[in-house]
Amino acid sequence: MKFNGETATAFADDDEDGDCVEKEDDLILIKSPVSPPQPKRIVVGYALTSKKRQSFLQPKLLDLARNKGIVFVAIDVKQPLSDQGPFDVVLHKLTGKEWGHIIEDYRQKNPNVIVLDPPDSIKHVSNRQSMLQDVADLNLPDCYGTVTVPRQLVFTKDPLSLPDEVTKAGLKLPLVAKPLVVDGTAKSHELFLAYDKFSLAKLEPPLVLQEFVNHGGVLFKVYIVGEFIQVVRRFSLPDVCKRELSKFAGVFRFPRVSCASASADGADLDPSVAELPPTPLLDMLARELRNRLGLQLFNVDIIREYGAKDLYYVIDINYFPGKSSDYSYIT
Repeated sequence: MKFNGETATAFADDDEDGDCVEKEDDLILIKSPVSPPQPKRIVVGYALTSKKRQSFLQPKLLDLARNKGIVFVAIDVKQPLSDQGPFDVVLHKLTGKEWGHIIEDYRQKNPNVIVLDPPDSIKHVSNRQSMLQDVADLNLPDCYGTVTVPRQLVFTKDPLSLPDEVTKAGLKLPLVAKPLVVDGTAKSHELFLAYDKFSLAKLEPPLVLQEFVNHGGVLFKVYIVGEFIQVVRRFSLPDVCKRELSKFAGVFRFPRVSCASASADGADLDPSVAELPPTPLLDMLARELRNRLGLQLFNVDIIREYGAKDLYYVIDINYFPGKSSDYSYIT
C-alpha cells in the first residue's frame, strides 16, 4: 500500500505459530504521541550580597522560577566572569569600582546577555540629588495628576551652618533629613524628622533635606521590572499639624519606613488616602524613568499630598529593591 508515495506495511497480531505476519491491506496508522516542545531554559547568573541572597532567593521564588524554566546560578566573584555561564541574564547588586569595571566589561563583550542593570545607571540613583533631579525634569501630561518632588536642599558643609542654609533656601519646617548617598547599608536608609532648624546642626552631612509633605501616613511603592508595574501601600510617617510644630523641638530618628512588614494593604484606611495613583499616570512615569535612568529593575516611592487628590511627590528611587513574597512579576 502506498502512503505519501511510499510502501506502508502494517504488522498484524502474531499468527498461530507465533510469527509476525505482514499485511499490505487494511493498513492501520497509529500516531505516536508527540511531546510538546520544551521551553528554552533561561539561566540567570546572580552576584548578590549574602543579605540580598537571603531576602531575594526565597524558596517560593525558586520553585516558581523552576516551573517556568528559569534557573538561578551563583556567580563566583573570585573567578573571571567570562569563564562562567553561559548566562541569559546577569542580576547583580554589588558595590565597588572593581566590580563595576568587571560587569561593564562583560556587558560590552556580551551584548546578547541582559545585564540588570548597567553600573553607571545604578550609580546615578545611589545619589539622592541626581535621582530626584530626573523626576523634577519630567514634563508629564497632567491629565491624570501632577508628579513632582518635594522642595529640597543638598548639604555637604559644616553642620553648624545648616540653620542659616535652611533659612536662605526658604524651606518650611518640618524637614525630612536623609543621607545623600545610598550604598545599601542600614545607615544610608536612616530617616530623621526635624521640627526646628537649629537641631539640624546635630546631624552629620552630607545630607538631603526635604520639606515634609502631609500624606495621610501612607506611601505607594511602585515596583518596576521592565514594562511590568506593581503598586503596594506601606505605612509611612504620620502627618504633622501646626500645633505639633509649636509644641515639639529637636530632631527625631525614625526606623526605616515602607518596609514589607509595614504593609498597609488591607488596612482600614480613609478611602481618599488608600486610593492608588491612576494606572495611566504610573505607566507614563515608569516609561519616562526607565528611559532617563537606563534601569529596568527599580522602585519608586510616591506620596500623595493629603487633601489634594491629584498631587503626587516622588521621594525616593531604589535599584533592585527588596520585595514582599508576591512574585507575580515572573511571567
